[in-house]
Amino acid sequence: MRARRKVLGWGVDGDAKKRPGVPRELRPEVRGGAHWEAPEQQARPGVQVLKRASLEELTPVFGTTAPPRGLSGLLRRVAYGIPEYRVKHVLLLLLADRVDVLESLVRRHPTKAAGLVLGLVGGGLLLRRSRA
Repeated sequence: MRARRKVLGWGVDGDAKKRPGVPRELRPEVRGGAHWEAPEQQARPGVQVLKRASLEELTPVFGTTAPPRGLSGLLRRVAYGIPEYRVKHVLLLLLADRVDVLESLVRRHPTKAAGLVLGLVGGGLLLRRSRA
């Protein structure tokens, strides 16, 4: 019996009166203390910030460190034009992330990227010839 008490999480399904409440067991309540009704809006940035199609305005806080650019930016712009509940939206954003990785590789190491592309193309040609 004593060994069980050392097990993390032992007794979590015990009597609710004997254990502290967790947030989902407490009733939600309005907490005061904020000095504003609505948060201040950040200043409009000099770069394009993408937002969900369902939002009319930007959220109070947003990032501008990685503005959309290149092919990955184009894919993100298309994705944000599609509602979030569509699978196309998520898949395009995933594809844009992968394309962004390739674009950054090309920007940082152009010779390595060219070698990688040539290797992939050459490997594809070899595979086609070996199947024929």
